[in-house]
Amino acid sequence: MHLANEDLEPAIFTIPPRASRITYNHPGNGGCSVQFENASGDKEKNLATIRRLSGEAAGRGCHAIAFHECSITGYTFASKLSRSELLSVSESIPEGPSIKALIEIASNSKIIVLAGLFERDSDDKIYNTYVCVDGNGVLASFRKIHPFISEYLSPGNEYVVFDLLGWKAGILICYDNNVTENVRATALLGAEIIFMPHVTMCTPSTRPGAGFVDHQLWQNRERDPTSLRAEFDGLKGRAWLMKWLPARAYDSAVYAVFSNPIGMDDDQLKNGCSMVLDPFGDVVAECRELGEAMAVAEGKKAGVVWAYYRKGARVQVGGYLDE
Repeated sequence: MHLANEDLEPAIFTIPPRASRITYNHPGNGGCSVQFENASGDKEKNLATIRRLSGEAAGRGCHAIAFHECSITGYTFASKLSRSELLSVSESIPEGPSIKALIEIASNSKIIVLAGLFERDSDDKIYNTYVCVDGNGVLASFRKIHPFISEYLSPGNEYVVFDLLGWKAGILICYDNNVTENVRATALLGAEIIFMPHVTMCTPSTRPGAGFVDHQLWQNRERDPTSLRAEFDGLKGRAWLMKWLPARAYDSAVYAVFSNPIGMDDDQLKNGCSMVLDPFGDVVAECRELGEAMAVAEGKKAGVVWAYYRKGARVQVGGYLDE
């Protein structure tokens, strides 16, 4: 199966067995989507948070933990960086120090870790990248197809589907998920779970109801959580998300693992609500705290007829996909 558009080729990565693989002893297929307040440009601090939360998730029986877009480096602050400054924040994969730190975290906690950062390649092209690692190395790496926080970012040109704990998993970053064809193509390539790391909501756009949330509400959240929750759950935030995210899971019959930061991301306030949705578009776990939290869920293949949706779509009509 291949895409008609030659500029965007599918890539399926099968992870070969490796010697001395670390064994993951947690029962079940539990995983979690996490939210935390990012420190812009402070990779050491963000990795410390990722390390702590990964240990907590492993202690709760999770096999995998998913963090938000650019959770290692920070995201929004990149809009203010020059090309040389953004290059200095970016790292090579898999040789960079942050990837090595993630692998060490995964090894020590015996959990699979998914997190994001800015990547630079051998030609000094810069990408918004999300990786999946275990204690032995990088299992998968995906470059955002539709980057826009900085003019210096290059777009990725591959879909990624990989083996993960007996499942087929894919990755799409933030706006990639707003383009329905990306989700559908990833599912048609075999993905049963799609990790959807974001830094989103609570920003102005052309859609009705969009806008910033007053930073003061975040500062006053302990005294007045109701006002902040109303903004976070309204059209600036969750109400908009729930117009389309459940449909992505339902239409392609996939588990959707949505991760989003909470609190200040540079000069923008983000509303979290990290969640996991099942293939019927139902939310099975969600972070509702006004702060750091994790949504823990267990994927179940039994009782889910995956082929019902996939076989029903005649995607070859019109030449969109060729067999």
